[in-house]
Amino acid sequence: MLKLEARPQPSRLWSYGSPVLALVCTVIIGVILFMVLDKDPVRGLQVFFWEPIRSSYALGELVVKATPLLLIALGLAVCFRSNVWNIGAEGQYILGAIAASGVALLADKGTGSWIVVPIVLAGVLGGMFWAGITAFLRDRFNANEILVSLMLTYVAVQVLLFMVFGPWKDPNGYNFPQSKTFELVTRIPRLLEGSRLSIGVYFALLGVLGMWIFLFRTRAGFALQVGGLAPAAARYAGFSSRGALWTALLVSGGMAGLAGALEVAGPIGQLTPFVPAGYGFAAIIVAYVGRLHPVGMVFSAVLMSMFYIGGELAQSRLGLPKSLTGVFQGLLLFSLLACDTLVNYRLRFVSGGTK
Repeated sequence: MLKLEARPQPSRLWSYGSPVLALVCTVIIGVILFMVLDKDPVRGLQVFFWEPIRSSYALGELVVKATPLLLIALGLAVCFRSNVWNIGAEGQYILGAIAASGVALLADKGTGSWIVVPIVLAGVLGGMFWAGITAFLRDRFNANEILVSLMLTYVAVQVLLFMVFGPWKDPNGYNFPQSKTFELVTRIPRLLEGSRLSIGVYFALLGVLGMWIFLFRTRAGFALQVGGLAPAAARYAGFSSRGALWTALLVSGGMAGLAGALEVAGPIGQLTPFVPAGYGFAAIIVAYVGRLHPVGMVFSAVLMSMFYIGGELAQSRLGLPKSLTGVFQGLLLFSLLACDTLVNYRLRFVSGGTK
């Protein structure tokens, strides 16, 4: 029989090397998958790992995809480090997009560029409001935040559909379920002409710096992490578990809402049913592959962005289904969990009679 036995001292080297090993395992399994599908594995790997970086435009698109993933992952890392399991970042992302769109639709030809600030703030507040529902139900009724946050995602999708099929539907949009295109003045400023890359990337990089300072250089960040690792010690030290819960969820919701605002007022330019792109769920993988560290999540967000773009290219150039993106995301998460298990535990053979 095989038995998992806890290692006396997990390897510090492999604790950080585990994501790299997980990526290698994902690539190997991906090669096998391409061969099973009767596709050239070299061409398949080229589509996923070379095409997204082969030109300046491709690099811009890579960063466009990575920006919302990084923003959401930064917020989720705060939750996970404080042992608050926010699985509904996708819903908070959608509510942020809806709130930002509501402000953007108020603009007209005479509106000044100052409208960008209220749009971004509306997105942040929208995400915080949606996460606040989860915090309230957990705090007041001890509801499970995993189920509540996840179920609220589907409510957010229905709110989105109601708005684009109902009051915000573009009367001149040939009956398509979408809002009118936002005025140019509402758009998030772009960094390069001819590219969709916007100043949203600066928000993401500032978020990395701010989150690093918050988690590792402030008392509030220390209190959150102690509460997650050792709740009894946190109570003994006088740290508020309620405060940690609300702080973690509001920060996480605000970051997801910010990502939603930057998307609809940036690359998308209007509110459509296709705003939910799975970023909120993919960001969970980004957070864990990045070891819940702000700097590590920069690299994992770029990697996950490659999977998104690679999946789209595989669909158009190799004739593979777009769901291949989700397959690679799942493989990466599964490989990471397997590697982490072997870092902390070792397999030991035991005789059948041993208990």
